[in-house]
Amino acid sequence: MKIIPAIDIIDGKCVRLSKGDYDTKKIYHENPVEVAKEFESFGVKFLHLVDLDGAKSQHIVNQKVLESIAKETSLQIDFGGGLKTQEDIKIAFGSGATQITVGSIAIQNPEFCYKIINEYGAEKIILGADCENRKIKTSGWLKESNKDVIDFILDYKNKGIQNVICTDIARDGMLEGPATDLYKMILNETSIQLTASGGISNIKDVYKMKEIGCSGTIIGKAIYEGKIKLKEIQKFIENA
Repeated sequence: MKIIPAIDIIDGKCVRLSKGDYDTKKIYHENPVEVAKEFESFGVKFLHLVDLDGAKSQHIVNQKVLESIAKETSLQIDFGGGLKTQEDIKIAFGSGATQITVGSIAIQNPEFCYKIINEYGAEKIILGADCENRKIKTSGWLKESNKDVIDFILDYKNKGIQNVICTDIARDGMLEGPATDLYKMILNETSIQLTASGGISNIKDVYKMKEIGCSGTIIGKAIYEGKIKLKEIQKFIENA
């Protein structure tokens, strides 16, 4: 299972939110590149980079941060937030993203997403299935759709998508444990490569996600708040 630390960006700084609420913003580091370098020094290979300004403004904003991290580390970066057009996607890949995550646009304009899956290949596109009470939310989690998370994932699996990041929004940034039952259900009903995101509070949660069959786990606030030490992550990676 991949360990994937998260860096969320607002105004070029490393921040975290609680339940996606921009009013709860807490700045953890002024320089995301230094944070990424520290992750890499402990054996991390993957990074989940989210442009929160982009998610809110509906277009890519913090591509310079992506570019700098890609140049100064060898991390494999999946990038999301504000990717609404072909130009946004070109900028993301051109700035060093290994993969991109599509969420809001996958609900709002599925035909566009089918097109980019065909153009770039399904292995380059991750489906962001961010939900609350099983309903997908969009636009930086500010808007709710009527789409059930399982139906959403299955629709895109039928178009070739195999990699999904699922965040239970009610747990995100709360350090109260991941949505284990939801993830079990998704794995049982879809058989996709699932990355768990949201609520990870300690290293035991990480091992639990591996045990239920997740292919990856995104860890954010637990690292920044010292609930999970980078040495614990290093040990997990080495044992894997």
